[in-house]
Amino acid sequence: MNPTERFPHETLERLFHEPARLAIMSALCAADGALTFNELRGQCDLTDGNLSRHLKALQEAGAVTVTKRFVGVRPRTTVRLSETGLARFGDYLTALEDVLLAARRAVPGRRAGRGVVGARRAETR
Repeated sequence: MNPTERFPHETLERLFHEPARLAIMSALCAADGALTFNELRGQCDLTDGNLSRHLKALQEAGAVTVTKRFVGVRPRTTVRLSETGLARFGDYLTALEDVLLAARRAVPGRRAGRGVVGARRAETR
């Protein structure tokens, strides 16, 4: 590697490179960009406090918007991906793919196209 080049992992955006936030962003992407607080809590298996803390970080970074309203007498909090958040998360995923590909290439005897799941399955046979 050229001394002026960055290691692939240095390009990962720390905002998203945290398991709970990665889960939140992935769940929102899979749901076409919006979920209620309760749906997110269930899908990401987080406590109310933990989810609130991670949503605050994502909201402060402009990755999501959080809307609170009442449906009848019940409060409802909806979390939506922002356009900026979606673009930044897409860039993060591309960087993560680069890191994984570089790591896969560095492991002796591994082919670049073979996934870890397939490798584990083959080892157990």
